[in-house]
Amino acid sequence: MRYAGMFFGLATFASVACSDVEPVSRAASAELDASMPADAAVGARGALVPPEGSVIGDFAWNLPAGFPLPLVPADNPMSVAKVELGRRLFYDKRLSGNETQSCGTCHKQRLAFTDGRATGLGSTGQAHPRGPMSVVNVAYSASLTWANPLFAVGVLEDPLARQSELPLFGDSPVELGLRSQAQLEERLRAIAEYRQWFADAFPDQDEPVTAYNVTRALASFERTVISGRAPFDRYRTGGDESAISESAQRGYELFSGEELECFHCHEGFNMSDHVHWQGKPAIEVRYHNTGLYNVDGKGAYPAPNTGVFNVTMDPKDMGFFKAPTLRNIALTAPYMHDGSIATLSEALDHYAAAGRTIRSGPNAGAGKNNPLKDKLLRGFKLSDAQRADVIAFLESLTDEALLHDPALSDPWGEEE
Repeated sequence: MRYAGMFFGLATFASVACSDVEPVSRAASAELDASMPADAAVGARGALVPPEGSVIGDFAWNLPAGFPLPLVPADNPMSVAKVELGRRLFYDKRLSGNETQSCGTCHKQRLAFTDGRATGLGSTGQAHPRGPMSVVNVAYSASLTWANPLFAVGVLEDPLARQSELPLFGDSPVELGLRSQAQLEERLRAIAEYRQWFADAFPDQDEPVTAYNVTRALASFERTVISGRAPFDRYRTGGDESAISESAQRGYELFSGEELECFHCHEGFNMSDHVHWQGKPAIEVRYHNTGLYNVDGKGAYPAPNTGVFNVTMDPKDMGFFKAPTLRNIALTAPYMHDGSIATLSEALDHYAAAGRTIRSGPNAGAGKNNPLKDKLLRGFKLSDAQRADVIAFLESLTDEALLHDPALSDPWGEEE
């Protein structure tokens, strides 16, 4: 594990593409409870009541039980008008240079805000080295993208807004492919509805239609893409023992045990160790090397997907990537940063072997022997029945309400 508990006080950042619970085990319960706010109230049947401060101005957080308040930058407060403007922008293909893609092209609601591809594909047809990460629960991310510790809470005042500049204007690789902020502003100012929507969202500004405000509105909408109402949540925090199957309950016990060790990196309300929220005292930006590659026998990953090393150039950071949330994991295949693992069963194979072995080709190597691999990856054995149980548990993390929530849907009616 690298960077646990580290606070980054840097003033600059590097450009890495966006495509850059009755009964439960004691260990799992402790991990989950430790991630919840200390002042959370316990309601009926064990459900946790959202903390105070859920209503700010005209905006009210509709948080699942047990979820703390997201951290929102002081200079970009939430409002109904700003969130709605962000939703319209998120799905508007006019935010790409050639007007063929929107943010929603790579972040489809029906796929839990991923796109089903191994790696991204930009508006000009340029292939990306990594797969688009899910936007789900991005409000709780301690840092953004797969492996860039400089897009972190504590480094940038609003990392989510700043990160959106990369898909909008970046050219390595081209994502949405806008030539300039001026091009975007001219395009939006020509649309009467947008002039009104920006005025509603930023009422104190004489000229609110700016690229800067585009990024702030996008960030506001993305913070509302929150998932925490899956069958597993009804079982874990709602006290409904019938919410998930007995197979899924057994799978959760395996997931939470010391033999598989899954819960160490996929812990808490977001099933990830890479989280932050309002009032959390420490900023924890954690990355892991899981032995996916070992190209040279010394731990190398194939370029350009070298993980945090691509930012820091520190050899100890080779192959270190963020552990993404497991929420809705059954919908977000293929897996890993480069989409090189196709199914959940194959992902279990990788961890059971304590690292993937590639026997031939340019990426050949024994990942289990990667000297930089996380020491928690020791391998394990699963029977066919146990494998099915773990997969049943992972499938119980699918939040159908998220997939059909009209407040998160495409207002233009063009989602592919």
